[in-house]
Amino acid sequence: MTWIITKYALTALVVVVVSEAAKRSDRLGGLLAALPLVTVLTLVWLYLERQPPAKIANHAWYTFWYVVPTLPMFVVLPWLLPRLGFWWTLGTSAALTVLCFWLFALAVRPFGIQLLP
Repeated sequence: MTWIITKYALTALVVVVVSEAAKRSDRLGGLLAALPLVTVLTLVWLYLERQPPAKIANHAWYTFWYVVPTLPMFVVLPWLLPRLGFWWTLGTSAALTVLCFWLFALAVRPFGIQLLP
């Protein structure tokens, strides 16, 4: 139980540090948010929990492919925000991300990359 609480605390700390940094500096907040901190923590947790190397490698592999279709959201969100307000922009950006993910998954399927179940 102590281990799971430690994992929660350290992972939450990363999110808090990034959000606090973003309040002080847009650039620093963006840089920290762009770093794969949660992924690195996940890889560390998997390693410390003695997961097989193949499991750790697969996590990194799929993380890469799942990040790519999320990138358009970061271009659309700043453009829509002054036009639609925060919640509509967030919802629209999320919907765009789902659409981009689905289209991307279909596009990479012929190359043997299975992102959809």
